[in-house]
Amino acid sequence: MNAPATTELPVLVIGAGPIGLAAAARLIERGLEPLVLEAGPAAGASVREWSHVRLFSTWAELVDPAAEKLLAPAGWVRPDGATYPTGGDWVTGYLQPLADVLGDRVRYGVTVTGVARAGRDRIVDSGREAQPFTVHLTAADGTEQRITVRAVVDASGTWTTPGPLGGDGLPALGEKAAADRISYRIPDLDDPAVRARYAGRRTAVVGSGASAFTTLVALADLAKKDGDGTHAVWILRRGISGSTYGGGEADQLPARGALGLAAKAAVDAGHASAITGFRTEAIERGTDGRLTLVAEGGRRTEPVDEVIVLTGFRPDLSFLSEIRLGLDERLQAPVALAPLIDPNVHSCGTVYPHGVNQLSHPEQDVYLVGMKSYGRAPTFLAMTGYEQVRSVAAAIAGDREAAERVELTLPETGVCGGAGLFDDPEAEEPAAGRGGESGGCCTAPPALQLGVSAPAATGGCCAAT
Repeated sequence: MNAPATTELPVLVIGAGPIGLAAAARLIERGLEPLVLEAGPAAGASVREWSHVRLFSTWAELVDPAAEKLLAPAGWVRPDGATYPTGGDWVTGYLQPLADVLGDRVRYGVTVTGVARAGRDRIVDSGREAQPFTVHLTAADGTEQRITVRAVVDASGTWTTPGPLGGDGLPALGEKAAADRISYRIPDLDDPAVRARYAGRRTAVVGSGASAFTTLVALADLAKKDGDGTHAVWILRRGISGSTYGGGEADQLPARGALGLAAKAAVDAGHASAITGFRTEAIERGTDGRLTLVAEGGRRTEPVDEVIVLTGFRPDLSFLSEIRLGLDERLQAPVALAPLIDPNVHSCGTVYPHGVNQLSHPEQDVYLVGMKSYGRAPTFLAMTGYEQVRSVAAAIAGDREAAERVELTLPETGVCGGAGLFDDPEAEEPAAGRGGESGGCCTAPPALQLGVSAPAATGGCCAAT
């Protein structure tokens, strides 16, 4: 029997998170057949791990239009577009229903372990682009399988690969041995077991972004409620300057400004103390079980009970080693996209919508989308990803004109990095504005209630994909 033509094969989508499921919906809209492989046991597996987090985005900015068209015939009712869901709300109110509508096109408990051109390793040029892709899979029970697909859309995100404690980007000496006292996530202090872990203890919080701000505020709130002993030791690799806490009341994104002000208030009130210019080299455990962080040059912290490392995330590229990717040497993002998102150059208000031209690689028909497309860059928004997969699906379908057409118009100040503290259901609704990465995505109501239901640990209003 003859092998099917490449165009008759499905398009592989790696990851059943927000962007992966949107990619599947866009492919169906284009008459293409997607196959979504999710390593976790359910849709939005990573989002479920930060289900306590409230997003910056309203519901209006978290539903992909093509996905909504699939959901409508199933009786799905779109949530109030002006409200801000938690990660858990996003899963139960949208992601899992969408995956259910996609049905057998989504497979769970399947890990992609390798992608290559059929019969061609990355060295071979001859006949390369005419070959489909071969994909190696491992099921939850260890069973191995090989499938063939026409294109690959990698929306696996970065949530599973957080940055380490070490200031050089590698794990600090002793970091693995101290794993029982180290977390790489914003703690859910509504969980009694988690609350007990940090209450009455000294916790080192490593990082200078929104996740660190959120954690400092959460621990400060815990200190106020639970009394003496709860204290945060804030470890910064840089010094504290006028911009450390963001723009405050002058920030055009009020929720982000409010978050920085809340973190500053936690420090000013004595609930957190800052150690600046500290790049961790090692972590040592004392005879009492407490931990001491050691910096380059031998500087040492006072002993702490717990460490929360919030130094960003990075993409797992191991299963793409036989694919020819064009990645920026610093960010590990597509070369054409990197200049738009490089935190060394840009503020978080300067990322523009982009599509297939910025997401293409030397290997034709392979695309990294969603948070994974940003590599190590710290900002990402759901509507950005929805526009990415709209463009990519058009390109795979052969509609180059639609693929290259930007269909999301954003102001320069519209992209926010990280999340803020917004958790007041009584707060005034934000002013009407564009969706996606516009001010509407990140703008919170004028009256902000600062609380501890932590916003996203990563990636702006999208948090994690």
